[in-house]
Amino acid sequence: MRGTVAGTAVTLAAAALLTAGMTTASASPPTTTASPTATTSPAATARGSRGDRVLVDCFAHRNVRPTDFILACGDGNSRLKGLQWSSWGTGGATGTGTNWVNDCKPYCAAGTFHPYPVVIRLSGDTQWKKHPSFDRFTQLTLTYTGARPEGFQRVMSYPLWDGPSSPQG
Repeated sequence: MRGTVAGTAVTLAAAALLTAGMTTASASPPTTTASPTATTSPAATARGSRGDRVLVDCFAHRNVRPTDFILACGDGNSRLKGLQWSSWGTGGATGTGTNWVNDCKPYCAAGTFHPYPVVIRLSGDTQWKKHPSFDRFTQLTLTYTGARPEGFQRVMSYPLWDGPSSPQG
């Protein structure tokens, strides 16, 4: 009897973990079909020379001039969409887009995403641990040009991650 109870408990726990892995923990912002999640230029993929600057995403993929970018890797409750870059290079990158932020009211899974126009600035560089032939941006700064999420400053800066195994990822 004891083995049956333990076996049932293990089976139920495994089923719960499998179910949790197949469902989302939070609401998602509206999706657009006009642009892919992220884009990488063929030149950046092929070159791999020092001096190339990439933006590393939550999945440890290198991105050059992405059209979308998730800021909150853990829960997806803050993301940049519709990004348009006016500059991208060794001195940094500048662009505009929309920061979609979940208000998490009454809780995140039932929250509503709200759009906030922003100017984006990428700066800093360091060698990317996963692909040492690339340098990655280390800092992302958002400047809200109009309304901004509750509790946010007009200018917000975030350290960028090296990939899922890094402290920020």
